Amino acid sequence: MEMALAEAVAAGARGEVPVGAVVLGPDGEIIARAGNRTLELKDPTAHAEMLAIRQASAVLGSERLIACDLYVTLEPCPMCAGAISFARIRRLYYGASDPKGGGVEQGARVFAQPTCHHRPEIYPGIGERAAAQLLTDFFAALRS
Repeated sequence: MEMALAEAVAAGARGEVPVGAVVLGPDGEIIARAGNRTLELKDPTAHAEMLAIRQASAVLGSERLIACDLYVTLEPCPMCAGAISFARIRRLYYGASDPKGGGVEQGARVFAQPTCHHRPEIYPGIGERAAAQLLTDFFAALRS
């Protein structure tokens, strides 16, 4: 989660919402890392999770990330949760919960739907305090 937090800090420094993600490969090594780039790329799908999943798929040469784990600083939105399911991510670790936009334990609860084809193991609250503080500070600065 430390590396995902570093990606979130870098995203915030670029003016993006500070969310970071890291994918660990089958051998436990980091194979992808990303921070939000929606503004930079003018792409509403350029969430940290989506970018990291794309990188990991390219590294492994497969759309299936069956033996991979994803660490992300914020609870994934429904779009990202769908991508996590389609990629067959093994385990999802996330920091802060997202009561407004989350799609895992909040809101849509994508993995709880009967139409969901794959449900990763979910470990919420990892590095939650640090991840939440990054977001709080970022949005406070925007308002001031």
